[in-house]
Amino acid sequence: MEAVKHFIKNEIVLCVAGVLALISAIIVHPSKNYLSYIDFRTLSILLMLMITMAGLQKLSVFRQLGELLVGKMSTIRGVVLILIGLCFFSSMFITNDVALLTFVPFSIITLSISNRKDLYIIVIVLETLAANLGSMLTPLGNPQNLYLYSLSGMSMGRFIKLMLPYSLCAAALLLLSTLIFVKNAKITLKENDRKSYERTKREKMLIAIYIGAFLLSLFVVARVIPYGIGLIIVTIVAIAFDRNVLRKPDYSLLFTFIFLFIFIGNIKQIPEFSVAISSLIKLNEVGVSIILSQFISNVPAAILCSGFAEDLQKIIIGTNLGGMGTLIASMASLISFKQYSYIEGANQKKYIGVFTLLNLVYLCIMIVVYCTMLA
Repeated sequence: MEAVKHFIKNEIVLCVAGVLALISAIIVHPSKNYLSYIDFRTLSILLMLMITMAGLQKLSVFRQLGELLVGKMSTIRGVVLILIGLCFFSSMFITNDVALLTFVPFSIITLSISNRKDLYIIVIVLETLAANLGSMLTPLGNPQNLYLYSLSGMSMGRFIKLMLPYSLCAAALLLLSTLIFVKNAKITLKENDRKSYERTKREKMLIAIYIGAFLLSLFVVARVIPYGIGLIIVTIVAIAFDRNVLRKPDYSLLFTFIFLFIFIGNIKQIPEFSVAISSLIKLNEVGVSIILSQFISNVPAAILCSGFAEDLQKIIIGTNLGGMGTLIASMASLISFKQYSYIEGANQKKYIGVFTLLNLVYLCIMIVVYCTMLA
């Protein structure tokens, strides 16, 4: 029983999605039509990226880069700018989840050896904002972008152009926040404070393989290579050279997608529900997707809204902006919160307070940017 409670607590979004799919299946009985509900392209690319990023993360490639950059800084403000910048820019390519999993623990260690534990909360909150805001620029940045990009049929350039104003604004806000909250002071990071990376031939080979897999994923995202071929190649390579990495991907996210696809596909077969939801979303696609994200997170909100929206570009904007706000608006934010919670003496109430306040300020500013773009 305890195991079940633990699973539900840790996979609440998956469980809710499963229950919704089950209820909808009682109304619309399972049939071969269910297969048409599922976006196999999105699921395939997502799995390819998860395998690739898991491999590079296991080899500490991103952390090594972070240590190299941080080691060149002589002030605490410079260190924090690098840490936040790493989350912001890396999330565009390695996803917001991987960026936070990599750089938040690294930041905790860096601040600890710098004797600046007082900065834990503000730095981790800003890193979370950076990862969520940086990831919105590209289809690779987060799961909902990947799905909406595939569904919309947009080109990579058009997608980036759509989100670029918000990313530029986000970069300015993060820089300003760092200047306000982190006072400049000298800092010295000794060489023995950093991990030594002496790569074996096998590790070097694996890094080259995973970089190749990432480039292959980019070609699949750009629709140069069919997603089926891409997934087969990445899976076979992983089995042949590093099969343990196949345990690392977040398979619960894939099943969450599948359950939501089934739920929305079934709901669209029920005229009363379909018309009601469609009418609600069409009232204000950006506003509804932002509000929904606050309560069910932006990935489910994207899948739900996309099933009834006329303008997918507005859903892309809404669900990306909707990743700010509450702690569950973006599930990636929970990664940072958990990492902070592991720290001895962590003040979780203060963290949630600072997180919510800054996120709401950023969200309001982004909404103003959106309204300005409309004018």
